[in-house]
Amino acid sequence: MATTAEQHTVLPPEQAGEEELKQFTSALADVPAQQRGQAKLVGPDNTEVEVPEQVYAVLRNVATAMSQGLAVTVAPHNTLLTTQEAADMLNISRPTLVRLLNEGEVSYEQRGRHRRVRLADVLDYQQRSRQERRTALDDETYTTAHDGTADDIEDFTRTR
Repeated sequence: MATTAEQHTVLPPEQAGEEELKQFTSALADVPAQQRGQAKLVGPDNTEVEVPEQVYAVLRNVATAMSQGLAVTVAPHNTLLTTQEAADMLNISRPTLVRLLNEGEVSYEQRGRHRRVRLADVLDYQQRSRQERRTALDDETYTTAHDGTADDIEDFTRTR
């Protein structure tokens, strides 16, 4: 029987399961990588299946996020998104995303009159833009610290 991976969002547990999830997350985090060996999944009928390292890392990240009260969405990377879905994911407006598409910042497919954006391309753009922001902030921090302009600031302007 063939199954297809679909997008699925899981909400963090209510308070009843919160402590159990925190204990699970703590147990996963406390084992050093060099002592882990091969992870195994044990089913209700005691069948054991070896868990690949990549899947184990994903499970650890999911458990950590959920223990912090965050919802988690699992979706295959070849998923095609509408421009609105991609814009929502990037937390930008759809017209801004369309501008990025037209400028070649994010690749897309044209299906008739509709653009479709691969999830992998959206995640790649998100990572690149985060890295560019980090680099710019690091450069600005370095410049301010070394050119003496930080010493010129006497007070911050109150805005509220």
